[in-house]
Amino acid sequence: MVRDMTEDPFETVVAAHHAEIHRYLARATSRRGDADDLSQETFVRAYKAYRALPPDANVRAWLFAIATNLCRNHYRAEGRRRQAMAAAMAGASEQGPSWPEGQAIAKQQSARIDRIVSALPFKQRLAFTLRKVHELDYEAIGESLECSAESARAHVFQALRKIRRGLDDLDLVHMERQP
Repeated sequence: MVRDMTEDPFETVVAAHHAEIHRYLARATSRRGDADDLSQETFVRAYKAYRALPPDANVRAWLFAIATNLCRNHYRAEGRRRQAMAAAMAGASEQGPSWPEGQAIAKQQSARIDRIVSALPFKQRLAFTLRKVHELDYEAIGESLECSAESARAHVFQALRKIRRGLDDLDLVHMERQP
């Protein structure tokens, strides 16, 4: 069945989902420029295929699947550049200027979590972001990552376990440095 654009204009889909898709891609790529490009490409591809989308389709999950596939292709093409940027960003965050203690602690914790999440394997990072940030159910995550809902659940579980371990290790290192 062909979707009627007059009843459900694509502009309403963009208005409802663009910010969320962009945030997802920003977390997945760690670069605002890449997120901008991938977000735009997501909606260009979605626009081209929108009329053929079944009326009962989960548009949100469909958009996340498009964004995930574009992100996956982006990583395949830009793997080395991404590793160099992550190394440079990690060094820069450790040598940042001193701020009031509360802001500094919050920024350090956020940077730690970002580094741990960005070090996760690709599918685990995407599954974690889709579940914990965008609150998708496991079925939608599975569709987006082209795996079963149980595999999606396992990816989220493994990601959470690695994040907890990383935070535990960082807390131990922090405690050892204090007198």
